[in-house]
Order: sequence, then structure tokens, then C-alpha cells
Amino acid sequence: MMASGRGRKGGAQLLTKVPNNDSAGAEPIPQDSLSRQGTERQVEDGGGWLKAVWAGLPIGVSVLGCTYYGFAVADRYAIFLYGHTAKGITDAQPFDAVTRSRYWMAGLVVAGLVMVGYVAALWLAGRIAAARGRRFAAPVWWRVWLVCAPLLLLGIPLITMTVNRPTLPAGLALACMLATLSGLVLALLPGEWAAQRPLDLAWLAADGAALMPVLLLVKAVELPGRGVTLPVTTAWTAALGGMAASIIGLGALTVLCVWRRRPLTEWWAILAAGLALSYLLLPLVHYFVAGPPGYRYITTASNFFASTPALQALVLAIAAALAYGAARLRPVLSHHAGRPVPFR
Repeated sequence: MMASGRGRKGGAQLLTKVPNNDSAGAEPIPQDSLSRQGTERQVEDGGGWLKAVWAGLPIGVSVLGCTYYGFAVADRYAIFLYGHTAKGITDAQPFDAVTRSRYWMAGLVVAGLVMVGYVAALWLAGRIAAARGRRFAAPVWWRVWLVCAPLLLLGIPLITMTVNRPTLPAGLALACMLATLSGLVLALLPGEWAAQRPLDLAWLAADGAALMPVLLLVKAVELPGRGVTLPVTTAWTAALGGMAASIIGLGALTVLCVWRRRPLTEWWAILAAGLALSYLLLPLVHYFVAGPPGYRYITTASNFFASTPALQALVLAIAAALAYGAARLRPVLSHHAGRPVPFR
């Protein structure tokens, strides 16, 4: 969704290179112009690694704090539903198939919490800077992620494999760590847009919302085979209805984008927005509102993901195809409507 800049040193070296005087029409670049360009490059760069460290360390520590709370402090019979019973389901055990997925889903819930807080903080910083006539340079997302990663690579397995009872085996601890790190990629991506292009981010969120039906409903085709009391026709209706809803939603947004001359967005940004809303924000909302008052628990993966890798891959492929189609259709319609706008 956003392009990374060069570091200060590399940027300065690039900007001080002047055209060869042997070239036709070449003129020396004024030094004050180079200075201004260097300053602009540093602003676009998001302040380099220092700002990324200031952002990444609190995020990493907060994620470890949430992980410690979930696995060491919270009542596991509540947060992971040990002993939970339902129609056709025996008492949930710490390492049964359903409960095992709750452990790594906790990483996505934490990543969703980071996304909400990070986007809100950078949006506020951007608005304060704009009110003062300045432009806030948000840290580059991948640098923030790299600052967080070492803390989580060590901290999450250490917490999940050593505290409370039962401790997690190495495989589940690794799954928790990978889910959290993957979720943080989606959580940090919108930060720069929140600070510098909030309206564009709102339009992108609408595109992501349009992808949610296909990401969440196509997997319904597997439910009858998993013992869920659901007619096959109903499952297929839900799956096809989800695809239709996403197509209609993206189509309507495409018309609006052309009409309002909105900057065009790459397909992978649309897909990333859909993934962030479906797999980070919704599990977070589920954690806070799905249970009875004062009773919060981590959802099982089957509420959001297909149980088989092949079906989940198909879901992602369909969502990617719809995002790609919308992204490619918009410039064509803009051109034919005589309202061309650039990609951003």
C-alpha cells in the first residue's frame, strides 16, 4: 500500500549526483534545490530506523504483554474454553483439534488490537501535524516489523512453553509465533496511509470490506462434511452468495471510484485490506463482543478459516482474482469515461 524510502545516507548520495556536463542541455543542479530534495526524501523515508525503533519497541513489548496475559494470567478455562461443551461436541480438552487452533488464533487477535491502536495513533499524529501545517512522516512498516520480530521470535515461545499449565509443545508455540508475526504484517501496513492519506485508506477499507463475504463464506461448502447440521444446498448457497456479494460490492466501489476520480489502488493492497479486516479485525471484535458480558474467549479458527489447506488456498485465490479484476477494470473504465487518474 505504500512505498518504502531510502535511508538518509543513501538518499543523500543519490541526490548529490549531478548530470554529466557532456550531456546535451545538462545544467548543474543548485545546491539549495538538492538540500530541499534531501529534506523531502527524509520526510518520505519516515525518519529512518530511529522512528521505527521508537514505534516498534512499544509494539513488541505490548504484544508480549498480551501474550503473557493470555497464557499466564487469564483463566484458561475461560479464555481458551477448556471443558466447553456444545451439541455434538464433547468436553474441550487443552490439545484437541478445536482448542489447539485457539492458541494461534490468539496471535491474530493481538495483531488486530495492534492494528486498531497503530492506525488510530498514526491517524491522530497525522491530523495534529496537518493542523500545524506540517506533514507527519510515519515510520516505514517493514522497519517497524523488523524491530518487533526479534522480541517475538524469542518471547512468544518462551512464554507459551514455560508458563502456566499445560505448557504448549514446540509445534504449537511456533504456530503462535508465526500467526502473530504474520498478523503484524497486515496490522502495520496501513499505518503510513492512516497518517498521510486517511481518505484513501477509508476507500481501501471499503474495498477490503467488499472482499470479506468471499473470504468468510466460501468455506461453508465444507460444513456438511464436518458433521454440521446444514443442508448441502444451503452451504453452497452461502458460498455462492458470498462470491456474488463480493463481486457486487467491488463493482459498486469501482463505479464510485471512477465517478469520484479516486486514485487507483494496486490489487494486492485491496487483498491485504480484505485479509486484515477478515482475519484480524473480526477475531478481535469476536473476542470483545461474542461472549456473555464479562466473559471473553478466543475463537476457534474454523469460524474464519477453512479446515483444509486446499479449500483455504481456493478461498484466497478467488479473493485475489476478484481484487485483481477490480484493480485492472478501474483504469480501463476511467480511461473510457475520460476521467483517468494515476495509481498511488
